[in-house]
Order: sequence, then structure tokens, then C-alpha cells
Amino acid sequence: MPTLFEPTAIGRLNLKNRLVRSATYDGMALKSGLVSEAQIGLYRELARGGTGLIVSGIASVHRSGRISAFQNAIDTDVTIAGLRQLVDVVHDHGAKIAVQLFHGGRECGSYQKAKKAVALAPSVVTDDPYCEQDYRQISEEQIGEVIGAFGRAAARAKIAGFDAVQVHGAHAYLPSQFLSPFTNRREDAWGGTFEKRLAFLHGVYRAIRTAVGDGYPVLIKLGVADGFAGGLEFAEGLCAAKACADWGFDAIEVSQGLRGRRYGQTEFRTGIQTLAKEAYFGQWCRQVKAAVAVPVMMVGGLRTPQLIDQILQEGQADFVSLCRPLIREPDLPARWQAGDLKVPACISCNRCFEALLKGIPLHCVVAVQNQTRRMDDPIR
Repeated sequence: MPTLFEPTAIGRLNLKNRLVRSATYDGMALKSGLVSEAQIGLYRELARGGTGLIVSGIASVHRSGRISAFQNAIDTDVTIAGLRQLVDVVHDHGAKIAVQLFHGGRECGSYQKAKKAVALAPSVVTDDPYCEQDYRQISEEQIGEVIGAFGRAAARAKIAGFDAVQVHGAHAYLPSQFLSPFTNRREDAWGGTFEKRLAFLHGVYRAIRTAVGDGYPVLIKLGVADGFAGGLEFAEGLCAAKACADWGFDAIEVSQGLRGRRYGQTEFRTGIQTLAKEAYFGQWCRQVKAAVAVPVMMVGGLRTPQLIDQILQEGQADFVSLCRPLIREPDLPARWQAGDLKVPACISCNRCFEALLKGIPLHCVVAVQNQTRRMDDPIR
């Protein structure tokens, strides 16, 4: 039976364990989109901490898909040198790394407006309570340009030495906007039926595979259902996962598509203080795992090592992905492997995420506040 620290592989990619650091935006990139020294330090600590596969934060493949001034880009060859430094520091400490390829679509509205541009989306939805951004419908010519940009970005990732790429097809970003009937109301080859709504993602896969070749690992984080009624339902999301496996994606990380208004309608769920609240995408993941022949990653509120081992041993997933716990404790995997099986210190408060929205680089707000309090304590 597989356990968390059993060596495994995704295709030709050999991994020392089954623990994945799920892609996490860190807000530390230079304004040019290049890798910063702070990011090199962050990834050094993650690699030292024992994670088998680290998935980088979002890297924009095209200027129209950038969502933040402090987000990495992989849209020109200038980015390769810095990305190679990131890869090298991870490899030096025994981990593997994938870059997450990203286009934010209409979610980029604020940043694009600041750059005197307008964000792009499959359709303009006038009756949308979930998006307050300014955006316009993407043209067919621009669709081709963006699809090609994914392929060119993947080629750069391979040159930089990344062990794999992961397409961000979840969390309300452009691929999930094309997949959802709520945001894709087109009546051409890119929308309408489920198959047409899936065409953008298929085009992205083909462009990437053409660019990197058959043996290079191409992963996807797939939103298999939206966070509110009237959007993508899981029955179609499951079909999308099957299609991704059939096309040739080498692994699928199962997550949510479009976001609702409250944390409970997003991937950022809070108050994970009992076993029953962990693995909140577990039911989706188990059904995807049963339906596809490629490795599946479970993400979403995993905290307890005994539950994680149970998930792996029962074949509910092939890998488990953690995000927020590793912000506070990048050495958590090493601690668990050494036999210290305490649950993470993370309390799922989302204050790290809220700080990022204010332009503050990634950190555990609670840990910093606790440290400040200890420093302010009077000497006794």
C-alpha cells in the first residue's frame, strides 16, 4: 500500500515522496516578472523541508494574462535565466519542481486597467455577481495567440530545467472561464456545447505537447465544478478530467473552477479544525481517480498525516497537495518523516491570502504576530 514517503513517479519524473506543494502565489517577483532573491530563498526552504514536488506560483504566459505587478512571468526568453536559478536551488536540495502556466483572463481586470489595457474573457456576462472587473470578449485571433503563448512558455520552462509544467485550469482563471457555461456564452467554435467549451483547454494541451515533446511531464490543475449554482457542474467536470487524461496530461490535481463570493464557495475554505472538514475536494478527487488512468492529486484542507496516509493507502489519490500549512512550516514534510506527526500549526484563517491582496508578500501573519508578542514580553 502506498504511503506518503514512498518514492514514486509521474511518467518519467521520479519523486522521493507523494507530497506536492500546491502552487502558491507569493507576491515576491520583481516588477519585471523576473525571479527575485526572496523567491530563491523561499524555494530553498521548501526544498530543504522535504516536499517531493514543488509547483511554483502562477507564471503568466502572455502579457494579457498577468494579474499582479509582483507575479512571475514566463512570456519572453528574458525570464529563463532567473527561472533556471529557481530550478537549481530546488534541485540542490533534493526536490523536483514544476512551473504553473497561467493566464488570468477576466480576473486580470485591475492590473490590466493600470497598464491601460482591458482584460480578456470568453464572453461578457452582464448579470454576473461574482466578478467586478472590467473586461471584454476575446477574439478568435487572440485565442490563437494565447494558446500559442502557453506552448512557447512550456518550451521556456523546459529550457530553464523545470521537471514539469502544470496548466492552471482552475480557480476562475481563463481555462476555467472557457469551460464554465456561466462565463462562456459564445456561439462559435469556442463555446456552446460542452465539447466546444473544452476546445480552448484542448488547444492549450496540444500547443504545450508540440513544444515540449512526448516524454516531458505536462500536468493540470483542473477545476471540476464551480463554487455556485448555475456554473460548471461536476458531471461535466468529470468528463473534462477524462478528456484531459485521454489527451495525454500526465497528472491531474483536482480543484474548483469559478469562485463564489464567500470563502466557502472558493478553494480558500476556512475553519479546518476537524477531520470532517479536511479534504474538502475529496469526493470529487475520488471520482476522478476512479475514472482516469493517470496519477491524481488531492488538494483542499489536508492537515492530518494519518488521514493523508489513509487517502493514499485506500487509493483515493496518488498524491496529496498542501498549500497553506507549508507557508507557516516549510519543513513540515521533514518533521512528519522524522516521526513527529503533530498536525500543522496552520489554522486556516486566510490572513496570509488577505495580506497578499494588499500587496504584502507571502507569509504566515499569525506566526509573525506571535513572534512579535514574544519579543514584546517583558524580561522576567
